[in-house]
Amino acid sequence: MSQTRCDAFLGGRLRIEQPARGYRSGMDAVLLAAAVPARPGQSVLELGCGAGVASLCLGARVAGLVQTGVELQDSYAALARQNAAANGIALEVLTADLSAPPPALRARIYDHVCANPPYFQRDRGSAAPDPAREAAQGEATPLAAWIDAAARRLTPGGWLTLIQRAERLPDLLAALDRRLGSAEILPLSPRAGRSAKLVLLRARKGGRGTFCLHAPLVLHAGERHERDGDSYTPALTAVLRQGAALPWPA
Repeated sequence: MSQTRCDAFLGGRLRIEQPARGYRSGMDAVLLAAAVPARPGQSVLELGCGAGVASLCLGARVAGLVQTGVELQDSYAALARQNAAANGIALEVLTADLSAPPPALRARIYDHVCANPPYFQRDRGSAAPDPAREAAQGEATPLAAWIDAAARRLTPGGWLTLIQRAERLPDLLAALDRRLGSAEILPLSPRAGRSAKLVLLRARKGGRGTFCLHAPLVLHAGERHERDGDSYTPALTAVLRQGAALPWPA
């Protein structure tokens, strides 16, 4: 990757190199990391880790994790390794196709798997002009394959955490099978009274709890943007600036 730029995350706690042109992770990756209910000493696998933003935000919040990232694109995998070393966070990054993992990965199981799969189905929209951006945002591997890969890597009782566009919720629920239960959906609404644009999913391998659709988590205060700068709620400011855990409903 010829040109990169350094982006600050968690109020400057993390400095992460990302492509100057092409796909760059942003708030979605931070929200995903904040939603993973990991504890110190547990193992976490991120599918499609890109430049490592979600995994590094999670590693900054929870000490002592054993983290692995899988990334299809060589250039992004190299950036993820570079960013992990620069920020002093342990992250093993494997360059691989999640639907055809290498033997070393197939031999492992994890307490948590997280992912931010591509949002857009290309039978319903146009491809991005930048190839790397298109690979990150355009769905080449079906959503069901992402969830299957996660289920295969989870230990019994382990958690899948995933962020996706709200319009893909029917596809997301259809992809869940009997291996993953106790599913919870947390809609993310930009403002009170607005339709959710994103959803977070949690599901547990072997879980037997009933499905739960939570009330939306509101990201911005007020009915509309009225001042310069951001207008995040205090809870979201703590997530995005201080690296706090996402306030998941009880």
